[in-house]
Amino acid sequence: MKTYAYIRVSSADQCEDRQILSMQDLKIPPENIYTDKQSGKDFDRISYKALVKKLKSGDLLYIKSIDRLGRNYEEIQNQWRILTKEKGVDIAVLDMPLLDTRLNKDLMGTFIADLVLQILSFVAQNERDSIRQRQAEGINAARLRGVHLGRPPKRCPENFAETVKLWERGNIRFEVALERTGLKRTTFYRLLKEHRAKWGKK
Repeated sequence: MKTYAYIRVSSADQCEDRQILSMQDLKIPPENIYTDKQSGKDFDRISYKALVKKLKSGDLLYIKSIDRLGRNYEEIQNQWRILTKEKGVDIAVLDMPLLDTRLNKDLMGTFIADLVLQILSFVAQNERDSIRQRQAEGINAARLRGVHLGRPPKRCPENFAETVKLWERGNIRFEVALERTGLKRTTFYRLLKEHRAKWGKK
């Protein structure tokens, strides 16, 4: 029997130190600690897939909390079934002692663990859905206030008007106009359209 740990953070700029320290306290060999820096929306993760291939019947897998395993209700349920039922692996969730398949392996214990898992899986997905809803509401509110979202618009070069005149008169080729202004084709045409509208009003 071997002991493993799975750690996940949602993005590359998030720190996994707290999870790693928890696993080191359990004396898990560093080579048996698998880490993904990826969203929990699905299980298409390199380290997780490698871990599942490595696990054998009787092995023990630690995770810090159920949302570190994933955030999709149905997928968490499915992966839990694959690990515990098909591969015969025990799982211990550090933040939820009731989710430890080594304990209470009788019918009642299994029922309680499955019930807790369903509740926590639902909570994990509900939190994810709430975050997405708040983000959408925040974006919508910002747009209503006139806040520009995304990349700042490309500023118009000082030589743009002069370059446009030279290009329209045939004095320079279009590629030269792009080079002079440092703009891409689509940006050049967008600024040209905006400035023609302004020039037309004068």
